[in-house]
Amino acid sequence: MATGWAGDGAVQEQIDATVTDGIRRAQSRLPQGPARAHCAECGEPIPPERQRAVPGVRLCLDCQRRSDEQDAAFSGYNRRGSKDSQLR
Repeated sequence: MATGWAGDGAVQEQIDATVTDGIRRAQSRLPQGPARAHCAECGEPIPPERQRAVPGVRLCLDCQRRSDEQDAAFSGYNRRGSKDSQLR
């Protein structure tokens, strides 16, 4: 049942769009192409085992950990702009 100006299924469409955006964002961050021999951040050699295990790897383990920690701080966004999301 729709409320206000929203059409039937509007809530599900918002959920689907949010999930699709999240998937596209994650896919765009995946490494692509050949693995690097040296870290793009610090220049340290990347072990051959890591190069084989992670296609397109560009960061050493230490720099990857730092990058992951920074990314974890990103909380995303709320399409609906609810009052709860604005209070954070």
